[in-house]
Amino acid sequence: MVLRGQIAVEGVIGAGKTTLAGRLAERMGGETVLEAVEENPFLKLFYRDRGRYAFQTQIFFLLSRHAQQVQLKQRDLFRDLVICDYLFQKDRIFANLMLSDHELVLYNHVAGLLEREVPVPDRVVYLQTSADSLIERIRSRGRPFERHISIDYVRELNEAYNHFFFHYDLAPVLIVNSSRVNFDGREDDLEDLIGEIERHRYGVAYYSPGGSA
Repeated sequence: MVLRGQIAVEGVIGAGKTTLAGRLAERMGGETVLEAVEENPFLKLFYRDRGRYAFQTQIFFLLSRHAQQVQLKQRDLFRDLVICDYLFQKDRIFANLMLSDHELVLYNHVAGLLEREVPVPDRVVYLQTSADSLIERIRSRGRPFERHISIDYVRELNEAYNHFFFHYDLAPVLIVNSSRVNFDGREDDLEDLIGEIERHRYGVAYYSPGGSA
């Protein structure tokens, strides 16, 4: 089967979504659209003082993602395969966790207008990972602006992601147990995952590499 359209690869920070998006595009003949994380000038400040810089950080990401997704609408996705390392709608996870009530009212107004212009992906791959594994991966990759990420923040975010994707119903969702697998290094696991993505067309499904879907 040759897939066309948009696949969104998702997961909490450290889950490996950007790496997987690149590997899928390479193997499936697609193009990647990557979130401009390090271009956000507020992100470093946010990890130092979440309360003070949450709104600025969130609005920058919202507008940046919106600009990328609007460009996708101009593509012929009946002929092309595009793999994104984020799902636009997941932006609300962070907003609900981080913003004050007054900030959230303004954010929801802006996000609601922008979401009307954003295409819904044809498939979503959610990399479900334990909080401990996420923390280990964040520490091991050693990005300077991530040094101030707290363990409690990662755990809170992981729970919010799980809840969101268990209930997401705008596109088929394949939830992948990725705590103990490296799709960048194990070709068999990558090929098996591609097979699961190609077969999954409706609802929510669960896949554990080396096990069964």
